[in-house]
Amino acid sequence: MSHRLLLTTLLTLVGFCSPLTESLSRAADRPNILWITSEDNGPHLGCYGDEYATTPNLDAFAETGLRYLTCWSNAPVCAPARTCLISGLYPPSTGAEHMRSQLKLPDGFLMYPQYLREAGYYCTNNSKEDYNLEKPGQVWDDSSNTAHWKNRAEGQPFFAIFNHTISHESQIRNAIPRKNRIHDPKQVSIPAYHPDRPEVRQDWAQYYDRVTMMDAQFGETLGELEDAGLAEDTIVFYYGDHGSGMPRNKRWPYNSGLHVPLLIRIPEKFAHLRPADYQTGGTTDRLVGFIDMAPTLLSLAGIAIPEHFQGHAFAGEQIAEPQPYLYGFRGRMDERYDLVRSLRDQQYVYIRNYNPHEIYGQFLEYMFQTPTTRIWKQMYDLGQLNEAQSHFWQQKPPEELYDLNADPDEVNNLAGSEAHQETLARLREANREHLLAIRDVGFIPEIHLHTIPDGLTPYEFSRRENEYPVERILETAELASSLAPEATSELVDDLSHPNVVVRYWAALGLLMRGEEAVSVAHEPLVDALEDPSEAVKIVAAEALARYSDEPDDQVQTLTILITRANMQRFGLYTSMAALNALDDLDHKVDPQLQQLKNLPRESSDVPPRLEKYVSRLLDRILTELED
Repeated sequence: MSHRLLLTTLLTLVGFCSPLTESLSRAADRPNILWITSEDNGPHLGCYGDEYATTPNLDAFAETGLRYLTCWSNAPVCAPARTCLISGLYPPSTGAEHMRSQLKLPDGFLMYPQYLREAGYYCTNNSKEDYNLEKPGQVWDDSSNTAHWKNRAEGQPFFAIFNHTISHESQIRNAIPRKNRIHDPKQVSIPAYHPDRPEVRQDWAQYYDRVTMMDAQFGETLGELEDAGLAEDTIVFYYGDHGSGMPRNKRWPYNSGLHVPLLIRIPEKFAHLRPADYQTGGTTDRLVGFIDMAPTLLSLAGIAIPEHFQGHAFAGEQIAEPQPYLYGFRGRMDERYDLVRSLRDQQYVYIRNYNPHEIYGQFLEYMFQTPTTRIWKQMYDLGQLNEAQSHFWQQKPPEELYDLNADPDEVNNLAGSEAHQETLARLREANREHLLAIRDVGFIPEIHLHTIPDGLTPYEFSRRENEYPVERILETAELASSLAPEATSELVDDLSHPNVVVRYWAALGLLMRGEEAVSVAHEPLVDALEDPSEAVKIVAAEALARYSDEPDDQVQTLTILITRANMQRFGLYTSMAALNALDDLDHKVDPQLQQLKNLPRESSDVPPRLEKYVSRLLDRILTELED
């Protein structure tokens, strides 16, 4: 008698005497599911046509399953990308887009392992979580560096993740002994946006070395399953968590930052769960993203997909129709604020920059630890870069459009091309429709995301049309970031709008337009220094301090806001916003130098995931002022 038949017989004899036995009975014929993941690597694998890559295990695995040609991680950095995976929701719809924030889901919304556990699955994670959402109860049976599917009950189906970190950004800059190096830096292909320097070649070559090491770890993890005789009972996914850890890949919602490998093997036993285009060793051009992973997982496990999930299952019994677009986003990255939305179809990538007054390459302490970042910036400062290499250190245009067939490195912006205006308009409208559909709360200043009244989550708050008129807010944000000079008078009027988010974007739009607009709006901006919203005050103070003849009072306003926030739990976001504003004012901040030096850097009220950000900003400002 087989173990499964024996289990079913025993459960029948005892009359399903416990919740566990009931779950095991229901789950007995469901597939095991194994996710093997890796960090900070795009599709730089042999099976994706990269001849420089050395990935024999993944290449062999690809021949046993289906290779997805276009999978996006939706976010180009770990925490928001993992948040998208675990929740089945776009982080901009829950407020969780910002790096290492911590927000709540609405009551009744669960993370996908909880649905699996309710259905009898043993769920393990080995071991990175890094979610920007608080866990709504117990999510995993075991989430640790010892978590393993082997620890499940006899006959119990499992869902298990094994996450390999060897290819992470931090490993690119860790020295590998010369004798252990695999790839010759002289042979690496340098993308058009990076300068061809020895430091850059070394970083790219070491990245490929780390991918090869990850490939070996993948082989070991897969080998455990096969050695246990479970290959025919287990659906296996392999994917990377976002693009490579090289600068202008990681953290940026271009295709280079979002395109990840995705390989899936569904054994013959579960052929009925395969998508229609599944062929062993084959490929599919279906557009899929991390937003689709949770519904696909539940679809494979025979569990009803919750209505609030925002993705579309691409395998299993509840498979949905293919979607025409994939969507990406960028919010605060560590200590620096930004707001970018992107999307792609089969050929084009569209980027919408809502903070075009900020340069792409804002100083991030962690990113500048990579040698490529430092030499790249140094060469820009010395005027040694060509146009394509220079863009990263310059202000952003409101819109970008790239043809991936003709320009895979995404350096030739077609947004101004007459021949591409129809495509631009189509993708612009698709972006707008998506943001309205998910009721994107990324337009709310982070300060306010954590102080929403009535105990509401950002997701719930966004559905109160009177308090979050999303179409009106998006209209103002689009107008503000369009940089059109003729919009100045409308933005001045919006400084007195009853909605705080509209006022915030009106102030930001005036700041973006510079001296002429700030001069026109001088008195309304001075009035805005008394706005009830600290977010509005900060933008108004920065605009006046940058472009007024007498900036001292406005600099003092920013410093007072930081001091008053005093590193309290939610005051942290006020401090970060005000410090970012001060960092753009250069030596206008000199009168406040001593006060900045005396600011507190630690507080027990600041979440540990965020505690370094204020110190990093202060260090940067003080270093710049003292040079």
